[in-house]
Amino acid sequence: MSRLIRALIDTAALRANLARIRAVAAGSRVIAVVKANGYGHGAVTVARALESADAFGVARLEEGIALRAAGVTHPIVLLEGVVTREQLHEAAAHRLELVVHEAGQVALLQAWRGPHRFTLWLKLDTGMHRLGFREEAYRDALARVAALSVPAAALRAMTHFACADERASPVTPDQIARFNAVAAPLGLETSLCNSAGVFGWPGAHGDWVRPGLSLYGVSPFSGESAASLGLTPVMTLMTTVIATRQVARGECVGYGGLWRAPRDSRVAILAAGYADGLLRGLAHGTPVGLLGRRVPLVGRVSMDMIAVDITDLPGVEVGTPAELWGGSLPVEEIAAHAGTVAYELLCGVTQRVAFETTTGVVTI
Repeated sequence: MSRLIRALIDTAALRANLARIRAVAAGSRVIAVVKANGYGHGAVTVARALESADAFGVARLEEGIALRAAGVTHPIVLLEGVVTREQLHEAAAHRLELVVHEAGQVALLQAWRGPHRFTLWLKLDTGMHRLGFREEAYRDALARVAALSVPAAALRAMTHFACADERASPVTPDQIARFNAVAAPLGLETSLCNSAGVFGWPGAHGDWVRPGLSLYGVSPFSGESAASLGLTPVMTLMTTVIATRQVARGECVGYGGLWRAPRDSRVAILAAGYADGLLRGLAHGTPVGLLGRRVPLVGRVSMDMIAVDITDLPGVEVGTPAELWGGSLPVEEIAAHAGTVAYELLCGVTQRVAFETTTGVVTI
């Protein structure tokens, strides 16, 4: 069955982006973050494409279990750790590494009597104030973990940056200094950097980096393109023209009549809407790719359709493919038209969209 809207996932781009990250953080091993279904790209697809990653990072227990069920044997780091005894047993059964960020998790480990020895990542809160032990509690937590009746297979130190995507912010240097003051004397392997940290703060790469967004070919920095960082977009979201219409000057298009034709116009109706993952708040003028050109979105995004102005673009007809984001339309740019970030668009692509893997983005 031919599908009107498709997300093309370029596995060659995934591998190229991982190679680029390795080149930038040459002294570090890479935890490829595939949480949230691989940032909307398909966690199993991404993991299989990134066989050369050193480990994978997920947020939730079920994400790690799904990777194991798909045959992924790499180390998998559970970035939120576990919160119950049952989850701890599941994590052991599936050989997941654990981030430890609060006292209750230490207590669970102290009660653990199973044969499995966890690799543990002890998280220091250096300023994000979301997860992690504050500085004054970190050494005590470390001592308690080091004294476990079933010793850890490995113990590592980590933190998370709050403002690494803001190159001029003083927050990240302060976080680095706080981390180094507490963790560096411990002699543990370290992990500090997300995607923005990898590209913006090379002095903090540590032993392990944890790229997420950049693996998918998206820039973590406002105003800096993925191409400028040497990254290639992985997802191209394509749809299809299902109708063309003549609209007289002064006539409105779409719900609420928010767009009124300033001249006699021709519009194309595309099979894409918020049921597919487009945001209803996309602004008039948001670009859509048709026949190698950009045309503007007009009217409100509806559940199943959008309209674009093709008055100045001959040749568009029913069946013409269109690009919503991808190689020629960076998802970061489209997100800006909705007042959001690329993460939300990528993670929001719905199950109605057909996912296909490619080894090169299709040019339309």
